[in-house]
Amino acid sequence: MHLAELLLGFADVQAETDVEITQISLDSREIIQGGVFFAVAGAEQHGLCFAKQVQQQGALAIVYDPAKQGEQLAQSITGIALYAVEELASKLAEIAAKFYAYSAIPLKLIGITGTNGKTSCSQFLAQALEHTALIGTLGWGCYASLHNTLNTTPDAFNLHKILAQFVQQGIENVAMEVSSHGLQQGRVNSLSFQGVVFNNLSRDHLDYHGNMEAYFQVKLRLMQWPALQFVVLNLDDDYAGRVLQAVAEDVTVVTYSLQNKIDSRAESLNASNVQYSMAGICCDVSWQGEQVSLSLPLLGDFNLQNSLAVIAVMLLMGKSLTECCHAMNSIKAVIGRMECFQGSVGKPLLVVDYAHTPDALKQVLSTLRRHCENNLSVVFGCGGDRDKGKRQEMGRIAAELADTVIVTDDNPRFEEPTDIIDDIIAGLMTDSLNVINDRKSAIEYAIKHAAEQDIVLIAGKGHEDYQDLKGVKQPFSDREIVQELLV
Repeated sequence: MHLAELLLGFADVQAETDVEITQISLDSREIIQGGVFFAVAGAEQHGLCFAKQVQQQGALAIVYDPAKQGEQLAQSITGIALYAVEELASKLAEIAAKFYAYSAIPLKLIGITGTNGKTSCSQFLAQALEHTALIGTLGWGCYASLHNTLNTTPDAFNLHKILAQFVQQGIENVAMEVSSHGLQQGRVNSLSFQGVVFNNLSRDHLDYHGNMEAYFQVKLRLMQWPALQFVVLNLDDDYAGRVLQAVAEDVTVVTYSLQNKIDSRAESLNASNVQYSMAGICCDVSWQGEQVSLSLPLLGDFNLQNSLAVIAVMLLMGKSLTECCHAMNSIKAVIGRMECFQGSVGKPLLVVDYAHTPDALKQVLSTLRRHCENNLSVVFGCGGDRDKGKRQEMGRIAAELADTVIVTDDNPRFEEPTDIIDDIIAGLMTDSLNVINDRKSAIEYAIKHAAEQDIVLIAGKGHEDYQDLKGVKQPFSDREIVQELLV
């Protein structure tokens, strides 16, 4: 593609500076010979600060936002074509769509949003539905071979690049986690979603959105996406009614419920006769007068809810209820999401989970209480430089639902670990509370003081393989620590 074609409608490219380009990127480190660097006005630094670097790497041009000293910085840059585009960040998705010719891509995109369950739904759908890839927290690609992502929802350029690769690989469907940050920052603009899933909404990311209403309104945008064909909705969630009101009349709605809830506007998918064991969940699933048995090798009501959401999507994409339930019978748990580890005789059951919000921690502990034959312990902390308001709430939930609470470090980042812990335990009056700063020591203590019929939950980090200390990511994995200590 030529530069003039790419920037048509955004900036004027003179004939003498029009060139054929091979790449577009927001990351100066990725620029190669023949590439165009897009310099956005970042919160901490303007992309034009890296102009010299991209020139040395062979960039043909720089497109920049004149805001936040952009115009001033541009005046000192020579030897490369510069193009100013007002509010550049909001136009990146449209530019990426043009470069990667997204309008011609025959992919069926399923956007999955909500506070909890996005990763599980995307991974389950990628396992259960043939020719399906995923994009989300744990990576992008086919289920068995994921590539790392920096964000749950990648930036617009990388997102369109990934989708173009999916087309080349013969992928037909994409299950995509759509975060509130991704929606707010316009990363998914210019995408065409066939359907979306709304799992739930609870407190999270208020350090970014400010309050719950603002957080909800951002999520709601996906339910009102242009040309949307269907919405799958958790009718048990407190926000379900408002979501239903916001969905256009010509959009098909399918709800799912564990409480036999129905709505006249929607088709209903319901689970009944639910039975729990350490091996998983068994239940009956009802849809349009048909009932089929479902056996899931997963733990927890929320995993059953996630599975119903996936079944609903598959039904809307032409599968029968029997086909859906059969595909879910062999589903694998997501790494770090209610992942179980059992050691030798005499050791407790260890469960590693990513629960890092009050609602997620409450759900996980409530679920494990149902399965636990003896004592239930929890090891957890809270991340630094994030929503401080949830810390005391999580401490209260842990004290109410677990027999033993061990508060430790999570990712302190640039906060003092002791300050975070003080926030968590503020106001807690319980004899079952233990504070152990070192996370490995905390896990070791929990295992040492647990019996064979006990369950120990290690919450908050799940799949993460690092601990963020003063901006440095030190190698650390709850999963590896647990396997090491259970030997």
